[in-house]
Amino acid sequence: MAEQPHGRRPKRVLEDLESRPNGLSNGEVRRRREEHGENEIVQGGGRSAVDIFVAQFDSVLIWVLVVAALLSIWAGHTIDAVLIAVIVVANGIFGFVQDYQAERSLESLRELAAPTATVRRAGESRTVDATELVPGDVVVLRGGDVIPADGRLLEATGLEVDEAALTGESVPVSKASEAVDPDAPLAERSSMVYKGTNVTRGKGVAVVTGTGMETAVGAIARELAATEETETPLQGELDRLGRSLGIGVLALSALVAPLLILRGTDAIGAALTAVSLAVAAIPEGLPAVVTLTLALGVRRMSAENALVRRLPAVEALGAVDVICTDKTGTLTKGQMTVSRCWVHDAVLEFDEEQAARTEAANGGALADAESVVGDTTGAADGAAEADAPSDHEELLLRIGALCNDSTLEEGDPTEQALLEAADRRGLDREALRAENPRTGEVPFSSERKWMGTVHGDVGYVKGAPEVVVDNCDRVLTADGPAALTDERRERIETRVREFGDDALRVLAMAYREEPASPDDLADGLTFVGLTGMIDPPRTEVANAIAATNRAGIDVKMVTGDNVRTAGAIAETLGIGTEVLEGRAIEGMDDATLRERVESVDVFARTSPEHKVRILRALQDRGHDVAMTGDGVNDAPALKNADVGVAMGIRGTDVARQASDVVLLDDNYATIERAVERGRTIFDNVWKFVAYLLSANVAEVALVFIASLFGYLILPAVQLLWINLLTDGLPALALGADPNSGDVMDRPPRDPEQGIIGRPMLALVGGVGAVTTTVMLGLTLFTLAGAAAVTPYAMTMVFTGFVFLEFEKLYVIRWLRGTPTLSNRWLAAAVAASVALQLAVLYTPLNRYFGTVPLEAADWGLIAAVLAVCLPAYIGVATVVQRTWQ
Repeated sequence: MAEQPHGRRPKRVLEDLESRPNGLSNGEVRRRREEHGENEIVQGGGRSAVDIFVAQFDSVLIWVLVVAALLSIWAGHTIDAVLIAVIVVANGIFGFVQDYQAERSLESLRELAAPTATVRRAGESRTVDATELVPGDVVVLRGGDVIPADGRLLEATGLEVDEAALTGESVPVSKASEAVDPDAPLAERSSMVYKGTNVTRGKGVAVVTGTGMETAVGAIARELAATEETETPLQGELDRLGRSLGIGVLALSALVAPLLILRGTDAIGAALTAVSLAVAAIPEGLPAVVTLTLALGVRRMSAENALVRRLPAVEALGAVDVICTDKTGTLTKGQMTVSRCWVHDAVLEFDEEQAARTEAANGGALADAESVVGDTTGAADGAAEADAPSDHEELLLRIGALCNDSTLEEGDPTEQALLEAADRRGLDREALRAENPRTGEVPFSSERKWMGTVHGDVGYVKGAPEVVVDNCDRVLTADGPAALTDERRERIETRVREFGDDALRVLAMAYREEPASPDDLADGLTFVGLTGMIDPPRTEVANAIAATNRAGIDVKMVTGDNVRTAGAIAETLGIGTEVLEGRAIEGMDDATLRERVESVDVFARTSPEHKVRILRALQDRGHDVAMTGDGVNDAPALKNADVGVAMGIRGTDVARQASDVVLLDDNYATIERAVERGRTIFDNVWKFVAYLLSANVAEVALVFIASLFGYLILPAVQLLWINLLTDGLPALALGADPNSGDVMDRPPRDPEQGIIGRPMLALVGGVGAVTTTVMLGLTLFTLAGAAAVTPYAMTMVFTGFVFLEFEKLYVIRWLRGTPTLSNRWLAAAVAASVALQLAVLYTPLNRYFGTVPLEAADWGLIAAVLAVCLPAYIGVATVVQRTWQ
């Protein structure tokens, strides 16, 4: 179609689609199905087990280890090669198990699309599989239906549709068949209905304008499919480390082997030394330790209702400095709630926080108004019952409960809010309906904007204030009904504006005594009062936002909801007050948006395209951005974000598939805990990377310098054992380190400063220099002038290295503010590693490692080495801390 159908008259849309009000012929349906295919969204079904397993080895560091294993085999060091292979495979298995479990957990959350649709074909109504719909089909819509395809309305009677999943609109929107502005944004196309949204009330008839991937949802799915996965900061750093180590190993081996041959060493001896240097340079355990630490964090986060789909997202979440969050169902409860009522000049508050704000605004008292504080969570939660309502308040709630077509389980959210308010104030709805049977009604319509019901000798009306008040000639006061004077009318209008300024959805309630028929409800009414409803913020969200702000994280609301509602919620939660509307974004180029994006707190009436532009503008300014959301409209931004966080309960399948993290409780406060967990994990990764690299630097320096003097002081098998002991259990136990207590009081780290920054390099270089110097001294002392390496000297240096690593481990933890005795797993891991080292000294295993048992005096010498190194390590750590932290 040349023009958008929402801006064209229904008759013209039918002509464009070559359809008729009574539907397509069966033959035409078959032809169009062949042309357009099935009415379903084509999504990449989750990753297969093979894909998940292969992805675990997509790392430069892993391939460097594979090369090291091949070199070990070439040099005849089969045991070394086997150990490296075991480490690589174990790393792959650990990562696979976690990712596979997350993928399967996500599958259990998937939702099904509308399975059937009522369609007119060849003049007959029939129920068909929703996948069989084609453009031009005429579908019939009723309350409770899931809309099966995009369509242009031909008829609409009181039709309201919940489009929150697509547009972010917090309340159902009224639909009509009249054409709208051709340039209207998607959220304001009242003449259209969209696949996957829900009819909350009324009925309608629509001609299908798009099916499958040609729907609004399909366009989003297509954009997701074209989006490439982005690597997290940790993934990038590990890959850069792997490349650097690979180049360094090749360069070092190319330098050492010729030098040794020139010094008279045979080619095999030179090759063995080169392999030893390669093994010393590569932190074999690093990939496995990173994977397991992330997996441990993931397990803890899962217990805290955050399902992590991709392991590196844990660390990335801890590095974000901007959170772009949706509003509906994320910051708010996702359900309409009566917040405030007004009857005969009495303001009735339904939650304690709002009551306090209203009282403060009235100078500490409500004058002649009555403040009624109700239980916002319901009696089932054990909260105190509110006082019995006054007569006039009870009448207001009675009208809301009886002039109502919904139940608490299903129906229009606005009507459900009225029922829930009646429950909270102690009214027995079932008894009310039994005692006041409905004898007539005027259904709600978007044109009429009110609904009326007759119950014997009284009629009740609820609807838009401007319409209901116009139909009233009296008003209920404290002294009974009185004439609706201009002054009283103005007071009602002022109160409506005040409710609206607080982003409340306002309904007016009225009644008429002894109506002759439902038609009498159109005039002669007595005005009773107003109800103000809102999708309220989650109670814990304000504190969570305050905590993330203290952590240096800027929170921005990005929503499809209207400006006034979004701004009011944002101000209440402490997000901020500067609002930018989607229409304004459309008029900005990328450079202008980049300038504005920092200062704006709320982006309202945004489309999926706006959200992605906002995200990219923030990323272009150097921010690490987490995007939260639950709707289809959030999916492109979720996938493009540094970390995409979707809702598990309210979230659509499209949003969850696009995300890195799924909140199983849909609670924004869970994000705060996830950020804290991510920062703690980063601290722990920093600790063991510093620990591993400082060991490898000392090993390489010692082997290199000793080889220049003709000594191969540590053969490859011993170097690998040192790495296995130190990179193994103790390094893994670091993943269980608690946080230092100040992780949420620090600003986010500079995105340009990774793990291996200047503090890391200074610590690794300083500690490595201390270790190398002391161990060279121990080497020369134990060799005592021997022309070749002796088993005794080799054993002393080998064992000294192991114990120095454990000492250094506690110094590095102290540097990051971790209490010494706070991790019992670490103490157990060190004890187990010491036992393993003793086993290779005092059991038959020593024949494989070339070691000899040590005497008591030898242990005294090792203790002296530890005593010399400890203050030197602490000195280096102190300098690093004072200089960079």
